[in-house]
Amino acid sequence: MTTMTTHVLDVYHGTPASGVTITISQQQNGMFQVIKTVVTNDQGRCDEPLFTEAKIGTYELLFHIGDYYKVRGVALPEPAFLHEVPVRFSIAEEDGHYHIPLIVSPWNYQVYRGS
Repeated sequence: MTTMTTHVLDVYHGTPASGVTITISQQQNGMFQVIKTVVTNDQGRCDEPLFTEAKIGTYELLFHIGDYYKVRGVALPEPAFLHEVPVRFSIAEEDGHYHIPLIVSPWNYQVYRGS
């Protein structure tokens, strides 16, 4: 069984990013199909794993960062430098855990495969 989780940290405020909308898609026949949408909790995590039985393939997590910072009253240019942060990655293992943390500010981001 392959599981997938995420965690969003806001380095602008120095806190977990609560209330970030994330759209999850899987590539099928060369196109990305939306599977579900989730929102991060007070810890910057989702209440449940994104998947508990992810299949081998290519996925995209689309983090709606511009909306997150607007709700928090951060003065951003229009359009915001980072409005959406797409993270595409592939799952190559039948059995494993994929944790995809995002560290973000209104002007930069970093993503990696965590543990």
